[in-house]
Parts: sequence; C-alpha cells; structure tokens
Amino acid sequence: MISLQIVVILGCLLLGTRYGGMGLGLIGGIGLFILTFVFGLQPGKPPVDVMLTILAVIGCASVLQTAGGLNVMMQFAERLLRRHPAFITILAPLTTWSLTFLCGTGHVVYTMFPIIYDIAIKQNIRPERPMAVASVAAQMGICASPVSVAVVSMVSMFAAAQGIGHAIGIVELLSVAIPASLAGVLVAAAWSLRRGKSLDKDEEFQAKLKDPEQYSFIYGESQTLIGQKFPKEAYRATLIFFAAIAVVVIFGAFPDLRPSFGLPGKMKPLSMNLVIQMLMLMAGAIILMTCKVNSREISNSTVFKAGAVAVISVFGVAWMADTFFDAHFQLLKTTLAGVVVSQPWTYALVLFLTSKLVNSQAAALAAIAPLGLSLGVDPKMMVAFFPAAYGYFVLPTYPSDLACIGFDRSGTTRIGKFVINHSFLMPGLIGVSTGCLVGYTLVKLFM
Repeated sequence: MISLQIVVILGCLLLGTRYGGMGLGLIGGIGLFILTFVFGLQPGKPPVDVMLTILAVIGCASVLQTAGGLNVMMQFAERLLRRHPAFITILAPLTTWSLTFLCGTGHVVYTMFPIIYDIAIKQNIRPERPMAVASVAAQMGICASPVSVAVVSMVSMFAAAQGIGHAIGIVELLSVAIPASLAGVLVAAAWSLRRGKSLDKDEEFQAKLKDPEQYSFIYGESQTLIGQKFPKEAYRATLIFFAAIAVVVIFGAFPDLRPSFGLPGKMKPLSMNLVIQMLMLMAGAIILMTCKVNSREISNSTVFKAGAVAVISVFGVAWMADTFFDAHFQLLKTTLAGVVVSQPWTYALVLFLTSKLVNSQAAALAAIAPLGLSLGVDPKMMVAFFPAAYGYFVLPTYPSDLACIGFDRSGTTRIGKFVINHSFLMPGLIGVSTGCLVGYTLVKLFM
C-alpha cells in the first residue's frame, strides 16, 4: 500500500511539472484526495504559516515593481555591465544573483537577458558563456535572499519545529547561505570563461553570418535601460524596500528588540515568521501610499503572478507530502532516520531530486525539510546543504532557462540533441556542489 501511495505522489509530481507551478499545486490536490478517500490517510496540516509569509513578501515586492523600483535596480545593474563589458561572463551572473538577492525572486532576470546578450555579442564573446551562468545565478540567489520564498519558508519551519533545541534564525541561516551561494556562482562563472568555442572559431556560428538576414538578426539593435527616466517615486519605493530588508535582518540578529509574549518565566520573543509578515505588509503599504502606485496594476505585475503560483504550488505539494509522511512517520523514522542522521548528504540528494520534480526551491523545502526535522537531521546540516534545493536546472524546462535560450539570437545557448546536454547543466552542477561544499565547511567551522 505504501508503494502505491508513493506511486500516486510521484505521478502527481511528474504530471504537475507538465503544467508548471500552478498545475503542480492543483494536481497535488488530486494526490491528496486519493490518499485521503482511497487509501484512508488522515489529511496532514497545510503549510498555512509558510503561505502567509509568502503572500506578505510577494505583496510588498509586487507593489515595488508596480512603483518602478525593479526598473531602477536593473538600470543600475546595466550601467555596471556596460562599464566593464570585457568582464561580462563574471559580472553578468554576479548582477543577476544580486538582483535576486535584493528582490527575492529569480524572475527579475528576464529584463537582463537581452542586455547581457547585447554586450556579449558586441564584444565578440560567446553569448552562452555569460547568459547560461547568469540564468543559473539568478536561481541560486533565491537561497541567499532574506525576502525569498525559500528562505522565509525555511525560517518558518525552523521556528515551528519542536525538540530541535535552539531554533536557527534568519541571520544564522543567511550567514551560511549567502557566502555558500555566492561562492557557487563565482566558481561556475570562472568555469564559464572558457566554455564552448570562441565565436571566430565556431564553424556553425560563422556559417550563419554569411546569410545577411541571419547577420542582421544576430547583431540586431541594442537593448538598453540606459537613458530611461524614472519618476522620483520609483527611487523612493526602492529605498523603502531596502529599509524593510535591513529591519528584517536587524530584528533577526537582535531578538531582544522584538516584544516577548507568554506565561511569566516562559516569555519568548515574537516569531521572526510574524515579524517578516508584518514588515513586508507595512513596507508595501508605505510604498502604496507614498509612491503614487496604481493599485489596480499591482495584481498584473509579473512578481504578483509568480508569487500566486508559488503559493498554490507550495499549498498543494506540501499538504500532499505532509499527509503521506505524517501517516507513515514511525515507519519512515525506523527505516530512514539512521541513514539521514549518519549520512546527511542523503538529505541533500533527496532535496535536490525533489526540487527537480517540483521545479521550485520553496516547494521542495516544504515537502522535504519537515521530514528531515522529524527524522532527526541536524538543522545545521540542513543549513549547510541549503543550496541543494536548486535542482531544476537538470532538465531545461524552467521558464527562465527557456527564456535565456530564446534571447540568445546567436544560438549558442541551447538544448543539446540528447536534451540533458544543455547549456545550464554544468554551471548548475558546479554552482550547487560548490555551494553545498562551502556551506558544509562554514557550518563545521563556525556553527
């Protein structure tokens, strides 16, 4: 029966990936229904705290985008790239990683792709080199951002876990996640400097240039945000958003600044989960009231739409997974606890593979992290292997990777004949493995 239930869960995950994040969450509901009404399992608990935190963060970020704050950030990023075009393969992934770090979502990368391509092709640099690693770096930045769905979800799960001693807060998590993620990006970028043939030695590319139409298509017109004028409200919105992030980090670093509640003698500081929700809602409200935001346009922003998909995805997948794990917890604990505790890399491997199945770091963490905590995996090891939540680069099906291929008019960023041999595989493997190695080292040395 357990085997059949696993087949149902995997079937829902595989089917859901065909329809994207929204489909993944909705089809998770089918799996939940089958587990409950066919197999008789008691429904688990939906991840309400995680979903509310996601909604608060996405609400603030979507108001910021509507106010023009994201365009302000990307204009600064473009100025940096065009000032040092020869170093585009290193600077492009650092830029996309930084944008994700600041905004909490990798979807900001779409505007940067045509700019990165334009700089690379004009410098006679193989566009695949900066573009593929820039796409990977944008996703790796998710596990380093204090306002990303993955990070706030992980903090929420640590805060809600029972019996793990000192709960790991957002500052402790980021003190490992940021350098680990950044190191992975730098190593992947360094490897990308020499990948593929140079354009002047690439026979396929040179053959395209002989066709005047292809030549015009490849070199085309420059894409740029330079010179665009943004209203002062866009800059004000950006500053408000940055201030909110800073306050989140301060409250996480100094628990005494938070009000305490509870019975006398058992007072505990307010949960960072609730603090993040309050601050994000408040920052969004301040931007809305002071930056001339058209409130009717907020729900049309790409950030809002991506966030809504993330909520549905986490809702369906996590609820389905929790139902199965809760029903068979004692059996799983007996058979798996010894392995995952003594060999924590197995937790990282399961997290990595699950991420590929669900195409979401937050959804993978929502499904696997509670199981790891229940089975007794050291929370410090879960922090060390946090970068393993990014595994959906293995197959080139993620929207940002597909967009990257589309924006590379030279055709150097591509999917290979055997599908698995695509432009994002090696940068992704190098970035994630380096991130896990650095994270493990930092945890062993300092936590």
